[in-house]
Amino acid sequence: MITSLFVLLPFLFASYFLASFPQSPVNVVHPSLASLPSTSPSWDIYPDDFYPGGAYASLPHGKVRYWFLGPEDGHKVVLIHGLSIPSIIWKDVAPLLATKGYRVLLYDLYGRGYSDAPHVKYDVLLHTTQLALLMQHVNWNGADIVGVSMGGGIATAFSHHFPSLVNGKVALIAPAGIIELNDISRTAKFMSSPFVQTLSALPPFQHYIRHLANPSESSPPNPILEIVRLQSAHLPYYNAAVASCLRDGPIRGLQTSFEALSESGNEVLLIHGTADRTVPYKYASKIRSIIPHAALVTIMDGGHDITVTHEDEVSGALLKFLGDSKLNIQ
Repeated sequence: MITSLFVLLPFLFASYFLASFPQSPVNVVHPSLASLPSTSPSWDIYPDDFYPGGAYASLPHGKVRYWFLGPEDGHKVVLIHGLSIPSIIWKDVAPLLATKGYRVLLYDLYGRGYSDAPHVKYDVLLHTTQLALLMQHVNWNGADIVGVSMGGGIATAFSHHFPSLVNGKVALIAPAGIIELNDISRTAKFMSSPFVQTLSALPPFQHYIRHLANPSESSPPNPILEIVRLQSAHLPYYNAAVASCLRDGPIRGLQTSFEALSESGNEVLLIHGTADRTVPYKYASKIRSIIPHAALVTIMDGGHDITVTHEDEVSGALLKFLGDSKLNIQ
């Protein structure tokens, strides 16, 4: 009898845990830069009113910070930033588009800048539905879509999943989306591994990162690099969000979305620098092999952050593309 009971107990315990009803799901949302004190350097470099016309949208996965620039009756354009740098990356391009009469919508992706960081997988679905819900929130039925780096991957997937919200033009600046595994650095792969992410969440590691993020007094900080360091040091889920984007997000695997964009009837513009080490220039040719009608603007010696380093060339190409003029394919 006792022997039978010992044999039966493990089965009973297993049956209980397998059959028990799960607890209510918990919607964990981590804070954004808005949670930092006003004395934080982030408020000097990239305050939440960095652009005029800012507001927060309360969406299912958390609050999203967005801004409007340009006249209300202007031609609608959405700008999508990339993996690690929030909408400050458009600091030169967005105001110029606005002064030329475009109605520009910018926003911070989940886990970056002033948008909340939900504790979820940062996959393509999260990023495309974020924009779709934001456009619904601001009562936009459609817009032309512009994305840089990972934002280019999001723009491509968005045009695939929500074609009715695209007004006919998609511009991709140094776009991710079909990056091969060999072109992602070993450091990025290592830092985005689950083990390293678990380790980096520990208090000693967080303290060390905050120490590294203290600005140097010997030289003025680069605002673009500084905002990355500040997010990494002070936002509890920023590193995990970036890591999840690298593993699960719109960096790779979007071949089908690029093919759908090719068949969609949308006009497509590619802008890419020849010295880009993050998304090598060869991907411009790979994308054009998928989208033969895409116009290509090549920026000689341009690196990955060409919206900042070559803002005049980028803005000029966008204005020509978004306007009535046709670009000559190079």
